[in-house]
Amino acid sequence: MTAWQWLQRRPVLYLWLPVVAWMGVIFFLSAQPDLPQPGTGWADWLISSVAHTLMFGILALLWMRALGERRHAWLLAFSLSALYALSDEFHQAFVPGRTPDPWDLLFDGFGAALGLLLWAWWQRR
Repeated sequence: MTAWQWLQRRPVLYLWLPVVAWMGVIFFLSAQPDLPQPGTGWADWLISSVAHTLMFGILALLWMRALGERRHAWLLAFSLSALYALSDEFHQAFVPGRTPDPWDLLFDGFGAALGLLLWAWWQRR
């Protein structure tokens, strides 16, 4: 039995470990006081917005993967992603050099919604 087969036979690990690991990546990045930035102005805003969109879009996709065919899974995936985004901004209030930002929260939600739209598009193909 290969490692991949072993993992697939354990749905808790196969489905839920990626969700928890990705949330850990987000938490780790959120805990960094000084992330590299191109400077100030529109370039910094654009890179930050795209990063938030991608991070939470991926999180929503991982939630959908883990939740499977449950009824209203998309609503649960969006809600859980949005709640984690809210907790992430709250967490940043306690990290020196970081501040909570409503724009980040907006792009987190946008990313989650975009990820779920991509999921729906992929499922219809």
